Amino acid sequence: MLQTAETKLKKLERILKKMQKILIAFSGGVDSTFLLKVAHSVLGKNVYAVTAMSPSFASRELKQAKAFARLLRVNFQIIITDELKTDKYTSNPPDRCYYCKKELFLKLLEIAQSHNIPWVADGSNKDDAHDHRPGMLAIKELGIRQPLFEAGLYKDEIRLLSKKLKLPTWAKPACACLASRLPYGESITAEKLQQIERAENFLQDLGFSQVRVRHCQNTARIEVLPEEIRNFFKQNLHLKVTKKLKKLGYHYVTLDLQGYRSGSMNEVLNKSR
Repeated sequence: MLQTAETKLKKLERILKKMQKILIAFSGGVDSTFLLKVAHSVLGKNVYAVTAMSPSFASRELKQAKAFARLLRVNFQIIITDELKTDKYTSNPPDRCYYCKKELFLKLLEIAQSHNIPWVADGSNKDDAHDHRPGMLAIKELGIRQPLFEAGLYKDEIRLLSKKLKLPTWAKPACACLASRLPYGESITAEKLQQIERAENFLQDLGFSQVRVRHCQNTARIEVLPEEIRNFFKQNLHLKVTKKLKKLGYHYVTLDLQGYRSGSMNEVLNKSR
């Protein structure tokens, strides 16, 4: 796999070199961190990173993004997005991500234009083509570049190359916006997002490596890795978790016996097709 990944890395470097100057939507996740690192190596000062701050973006993720941008000494800016002011977003339809991504990239295009940057790019990879991602339509409509996708890179290859580059994110758990914890049709509010974030922070601090707190009205449905489910029943940890999450406002606290899986809220969409 490493040899194939390194071949794709060379292709990525050629793609970036041709772009000459680039603005990257930087979330601090595995993909955008890898893209920013490679782009900075190829283009140096001609790389501009922008991170969007909003109630749906976990504060810990923002802190990590800022730290890496400073470590890399890259041109960096934080902007504020207002997706919670858009009814088409807060009503939480299945294509919610389309409206969020469109607002984000319209702002990034404005910034790019003000800095005479010809290209805006994100960290989408080849795996993203096989999931329910309405935001990809907005990316396509606005002409946003996807260098990792164009180079044919998959998530596992990006992790492998990130490890070789000694990036702190190479083994970082997958992370999605906090709004993805709510079932489609349940309204999105800043209060709900804050409640979800606090619950997930608590579970992460307990040592759970991959956590989702699915917010179903007054019920918290916890997803962790299958091999970590048993940890809830050691030293009565399940009682401690229940007490804390009820204190945060949940009436019921449940544990998903299937464990964590990416996009579990999309399962209902797959059944309806």
